[in-house]
Amino acid sequence: MSHGGAGGGGLGAQTVGAGNLGGGAAAAAAAAAAAAAAAAGGGGAGGGGEYRELHWTVSSVMDSSRVSTCLISMLLIVYGSFRSLNIEQEAREREQKKRNESMTNLLTGEQVDKEPMAFYSADKFATLDTMHALCLPLGASISLLIMFFFFDSMQLLFAVCTAIIATVALAFLLLPMCQYIIRPCTDNKRFSFGICGRFTAAELFSFTLSVSIVCIWVLTGHWLLMDAMGMGLCVAFIAFVRLPSLKVSTLLLTGLLIYDVFWVFLSSYIFSTNVMVKVATRPAENPVGIVARKLNLGGIVRDTPKLNLPGKLVFPSLHNSGHFSMLGLGDVVMPGLLLCFVLRYDAYKKSQGVTSDPTLSPPRGVGSRLTYFHCSLLGYFLGLLTATVSSEVFKAAQPALLYLVPFTLLPLLLMAYLKGDLRRMWSEPFIAQQPSKQLEV
Repeated sequence: MSHGGAGGGGLGAQTVGAGNLGGGAAAAAAAAAAAAAAAAGGGGAGGGGEYRELHWTVSSVMDSSRVSTCLISMLLIVYGSFRSLNIEQEAREREQKKRNESMTNLLTGEQVDKEPMAFYSADKFATLDTMHALCLPLGASISLLIMFFFFDSMQLLFAVCTAIIATVALAFLLLPMCQYIIRPCTDNKRFSFGICGRFTAAELFSFTLSVSIVCIWVLTGHWLLMDAMGMGLCVAFIAFVRLPSLKVSTLLLTGLLIYDVFWVFLSSYIFSTNVMVKVATRPAENPVGIVARKLNLGGIVRDTPKLNLPGKLVFPSLHNSGHFSMLGLGDVVMPGLLLCFVLRYDAYKKSQGVTSDPTLSPPRGVGSRLTYFHCSLLGYFLGLLTATVSSEVFKAAQPALLYLVPFTLLPLLLMAYLKGDLRRMWSEPFIAQQPSKQLEV
């Protein structure tokens, strides 16, 4: 994979995010190329130079790598959000079915059968609270500094831990496809693996496929396999991490925005280098190469490539060889958590028949049919587009959350206020409100 190769001009080469996104070398190359082009062009035909520069900027924004980055990131958010909603609904249906069977068995006197543990269940959700939202940017900063100062001595640990976590996440991503493939051949029977639990054939197949992909990535370091692992991490994180309210969402995204801006724009004044870009673009030693070096296997050491850890999505350009676009996983996951929250609220409001504040009249027309999820998804697209244009205009690394957070959060807050849902969504959006009792005269 030509992660640190020639080129630039991609989103990740100039847009840095909270999920270890970077590309400082590529950004510098792009800036130097732009400066050289400006110098070569001279100051003669100013109008023609401006036209060519505008045409180059537009063509760079519409490059295949950037379009792929935008589409894939939005698809990951949509898929992860609906996957989370589907898991919650399935868990609720299983609980209702189990409750009905328990009542039936109590009446008939039969023994209640214990249902085997599923590959994922509602108990696996991790819900962030206010303290988590406040401490997460601080924890991310500490992790970033550890990787900045001790990466060389801990890179084997980073690579191994990343591979293990990505294997599980990728298995989760591939599970629906494996269920569709194996469904005609199996009866959903579970196989016991002792203390590890009981798993279906589809779950075993997805895990085996995931392990194979990770092993091939370790041996080849191919960017496409790294992207598959990153996609699995994004979907799993969006599906299993929950934001309970708009208050927690606002605190979390605001804190991460400050974190992103500080480490991209201000860290160079303290550490004499861009810490975010440095960490994001630093490849790790291949674990296979390290083991082979310890065993004095020189031939294997020469053949093993360095690994770019799956902290970002990388998409090469189809038209410009060596050019690529990158987007940090944090720039997908963190806004994705907000979109997953509003999707759950849309579904809850629809199922419970939640009414807005009676003192406010909701807007009518097309806006009344626009859901919070549609509003936030549109805002994410506009924020990503703005980040892309900014990276081309300033020819430097940009913190993507600086654009994504305002474009997703502010329209959502305004829409919730206009619909009369802001107070409910801010504190306890999923708790049924009791209607006020009025004394009859």
